[in-house]
Amino acid sequence: MNEEALSNIELLKEIAEFLNNETEQCDMLHGALKKLIKGTSFTTGWIFFIEEGGKHQLASYEDLPESLEHNGCELMHNGGCWCVNRFRNGKLTKASNIIECQRIEKAIDEKRGETDGITYHATVPLQSGDESYGLLNVAAPNKTHFSKDELALLESVAFQIGSAIKRIALTKKEQEIALLAERNRLARDLHDSVNQLLFSLTLTARGGVEMTSDEQVKETFKTVQTLAQEALSEMRALIWQLRPHGLENGLVEAVKGYSDMLGLTLETKVEGVISLSSKVEEVLWRVSQEALNNCKKHSGVKSIRYLLKNDGKGISLMIQDKGDGFQYDDAQPLPSIGIESMKERVKSLGGTFHLESALRKGTKLTVKIPY
Repeated sequence: MNEEALSNIELLKEIAEFLNNETEQCDMLHGALKKLIKGTSFTTGWIFFIEEGGKHQLASYEDLPESLEHNGCELMHNGGCWCVNRFRNGKLTKASNIIECQRIEKAIDEKRGETDGITYHATVPLQSGDESYGLLNVAAPNKTHFSKDELALLESVAFQIGSAIKRIALTKKEQEIALLAERNRLARDLHDSVNQLLFSLTLTARGGVEMTSDEQVKETFKTVQTLAQEALSEMRALIWQLRPHGLENGLVEAVKGYSDMLGLTLETKVEGVISLSSKVEEVLWRVSQEALNNCKKHSGVKSIRYLLKNDGKGISLMIQDKGDGFQYDDAQPLPSIGIESMKERVKSLGGTFHLESALRKGTKLTVKIPY
């Protein structure tokens, strides 16, 4: 075995050890890429994640030439190229030499800066089993061809990265399942303990009203009964938030149940075939909860319009009431933590959040999440 082969084996061991110990995907990708560039003759590299719909995302990069790093890596984020197109078409299944890089060509045409002598790159899909996540690309100055040994090394590194991505995804899934189980446990505990105590307090206060003839004592019991009933309603809403009944039957059914519990009338409409991932369903559920809570507390009306729509590019949600409304300026800081929370949840999935409201003209909330 020659010296280069031994060096590659040591590099693979080093990368594997790093990947096995790293739990954050962003750090894992950058660290693995950095070790690959440092341990080989490649001088730059980048990783694209490619979604099922074909949209690509620059997930990590190391020592990009000036032209590709120009304006926040604009050329890497936008537009197509041969490697991404071949991946989308299912024609890129192993490490390959790619003819001149289209992004470099465009950078040269637009005079975006130095290319460091790079015109070609090698590319290899990131895979684990039957799942594909994207592409690993590497390049070196004035290099127009990559040897079989170099491509074999890239395939080994890409397999390690793909396996690490899947491991992290499975770990997150396990964490989500554990969090759901904990929510269910907490909901059961609240229902069996605090919820029952509040219900008992309500009945006790009602009995106290009937048992006394003293008006002052009667009013005190009535106040206790009212407060206990309000606390009981709040507790039931909290239990719903922790463990929504009906979500297993779909988002709309869960939201209907929640609105009934709040004493609201929901006018629902669904357009298109709605198939939601667990992440999208979770965000839309939490946004719906917060919006309905706001309607209950502030709108002064009980009738709410609820529209869920698939327009072929993503999922749209519209929640509207014709109630009191409030003075709202999108350019100013959001008026409540609840609204800020809704906005951040939607933003985490690359979606948009829009709120319209004016005094005595009601409130309209629109959410759009791409897929």
